[in-house]
Amino acid sequence: MRRAALHFAIALLCAGSNSHAANRTDNVDVFIGTGGDGHTFPGAARPFGMVQLSPDTQVRHFRQSYPWAAGYRYDDDSILGFSHTHFSGAGHSDLGDVLLMPTAGEVKLEPGYPERPFSGYRSRFSHKDERAEPGYYAVKLLDNDVDVELTASARVGLHRYRFKPGAEANVILDLRASIYDWSGKNLWSRLRLRGTDTVTGMRETRGWAPGRQLYFAIRFSRPIVAHQLLNREEGVEYKGFAAPGKTPADKVLVEGKALEGTFGFGTPADGTVLVKVAVSGVSEDGALANLDEMPGWDFDAERRRAHDAWEEALAAVDIDAPPPMKRMAYTSLYHALLAPSLFMDADGKYRGPDNQVHQAQGFRFHSTFSLWDTHRALHPLLTLIQPEKRNVDFVRSLIESQKASPYGILPVWQFAGLETWCMIGYHAVPVIADAYMKGLKGFDADEALRAMTASAEYGPYGGLQHYMKLGYVPIDLEPEAASKTVEYAFDDWTIARMADKMGRRDVADRYYKRAQNWRNVFDPETGFVRAKKSDGQFRTPFDPVRSNFGSDYTEGSAWQYSWYMPHDNAGLVKMLGGDAGLINKIDQVFDAKIDPAVYAHMEDISGLIGHYAHGNEPSHHVAYLYNYAGAPWKTQARLAHIVKSQYNDTPDGLAGNDDLGQMSAWLAFTALGFYPVAPGSNEYAIGRPFVGRATLNLPNGKRFTIRTEGLSDAHPYVGSVTLNGKPLARSVLRHEEIVAGGELVFRMQAAPDKDWGKAPANRPYTQTAY
Repeated sequence: MRRAALHFAIALLCAGSNSHAANRTDNVDVFIGTGGDGHTFPGAARPFGMVQLSPDTQVRHFRQSYPWAAGYRYDDDSILGFSHTHFSGAGHSDLGDVLLMPTAGEVKLEPGYPERPFSGYRSRFSHKDERAEPGYYAVKLLDNDVDVELTASARVGLHRYRFKPGAEANVILDLRASIYDWSGKNLWSRLRLRGTDTVTGMRETRGWAPGRQLYFAIRFSRPIVAHQLLNREEGVEYKGFAAPGKTPADKVLVEGKALEGTFGFGTPADGTVLVKVAVSGVSEDGALANLDEMPGWDFDAERRRAHDAWEEALAAVDIDAPPPMKRMAYTSLYHALLAPSLFMDADGKYRGPDNQVHQAQGFRFHSTFSLWDTHRALHPLLTLIQPEKRNVDFVRSLIESQKASPYGILPVWQFAGLETWCMIGYHAVPVIADAYMKGLKGFDADEALRAMTASAEYGPYGGLQHYMKLGYVPIDLEPEAASKTVEYAFDDWTIARMADKMGRRDVADRYYKRAQNWRNVFDPETGFVRAKKSDGQFRTPFDPVRSNFGSDYTEGSAWQYSWYMPHDNAGLVKMLGGDAGLINKIDQVFDAKIDPAVYAHMEDISGLIGHYAHGNEPSHHVAYLYNYAGAPWKTQARLAHIVKSQYNDTPDGLAGNDDLGQMSAWLAFTALGFYPVAPGSNEYAIGRPFVGRATLNLPNGKRFTIRTEGLSDAHPYVGSVTLNGKPLARSVLRHEEIVAGGELVFRMQAAPDKDWGKAPANRPYTQTAY
């Protein structure tokens, strides 16, 4: 969609707007992914910010569900309020902490219903009165007649509310509200009035991460002249409207499971109230100290700082492409820079996986690791486009989490420092290994390797005790056994790669052997990965389309999971009888004529092209597998179809959950012309570019430029490739070639070149020799 059409006609909101000609942020459309199953949010945040402040539009009264996992959905026409924590593209609902809503006149304590205007503090809005860009969001609340603007620093969200002249200005704080579940999520919460302009509090919840503690500090730009602190659950309500300074000491604090606060500011002469909200995982005092990150009340200056932070982050890549692709590419980079998110107070304190407070030494603790998704492309992308310091923070955060884990293992799917146990694998391992293989310094490699092997050898997790004994996960003893076996095998290979580079042959040999375990569940007779029982027999009957949760596969079927041995694609080629066998199988994946109802019961199976499901991660590398069978021209054709059908520059422009940036990272890499099929290999399979020109401005000060000649829909195939002026015969690009700087040039043409990249010597790395 075109943001120009959504600029405010409201003079007050336009008064604070910035004019940034030809900025990279101008090419970001934060509404991409807010419709359909993208699950992104349009609100204000800094790169990897701890505060991600955004409107919540959920339509249900007390309970939330999957379509509103990010709080906001573009199809809705009313806003519940503005909360300070969100996931970008997750497939699970949670967060939505510290929801504020400005209202004029009568104070209403219930949110009301979207189909019944004025039934509560909820307000209708129109997209024509909505504007957003990286680090900034604005909207007009039609029912409340309030203009809202939001911006943020790393730990602080800043609101600016403009009320109509003469209106009584009020702000609702609803601690019952959350994206996950209003009625039963809160274990305990607290509200405390501190003086005439500050409120602090906390909430402990039992959502996706049980026992999560979130503390906050709210400061208003004007003195509070009336307030209520309410415990709605117990029916014990304090409705004193006395001046806060005269309120009895025992009436300035309320605790319970269903708290609300209302704060009145009379009728401000200029109609403006600003609010700063800082969050902390440690304490109310920590949140108060975090407020100092944003001194003063200059909203426009803070908006400029947020804008400049995004300009600096997006400056890692300069892109020249047709307008829709340019918007999609820059928006993909934007989404890729939201997580993992900071989860540490300004003084270095953070809450770890043991739910205890720790002190960071020499790094910034980050959380929100959606590792099953993001180990594939997001983290490899961040090794290219983020300064080394941030990637060191990520690796050290993972290692410190392992030290503090009650189980002694690396995070699986972590947020707010806590483990959710969502998804499978031990995919912090390839994130660390890939960073090490690419030369990242700043962490102790021996310490990291110990953390990695501790995770790979923790028997009680996910059937690992059986995997280590039998060489596979048996389906009669552990669910999703086929998927777990092949994912463990890949993770094991990345351990071997890192240990090998470190000179630890004892570890490397052990894990190279374990990396071959995928063969134990591959059935040459059917050509699929299958679940095997503890007696060594494949489970029967076998249906390759079967895809129920808790069965043989994780969020997929044999058609999606049988090609997940990215470290050993030559081994897969041999299992399938040679190059033609792999090509035929992958052709069947894409060309199958299936009834969409086959996968209708699976929320995460979306973006279907035959059995290929681009809306979920197990399929993401599959189009690139033709390179390993000497047919990169087929990869090029499939990529053209995927990009055209699975992405666009509208709110429903993502085929599935963005999953904390993985869906976006896939497009960012693919648009440049290459993709990290096997993180840890230091290689990228070459596909085909979708941009006319792109330059990676690398952290080491060098530049790597991708240039495309003859880019058009009529030229979907690569005719030739040169690297630094010399012909490139192989269908693979090496990491060291990128970071050395230089130029990669593609010449596109109408007909495929079936010889380029065909020779075994010109194919990407794989563990088994061709």
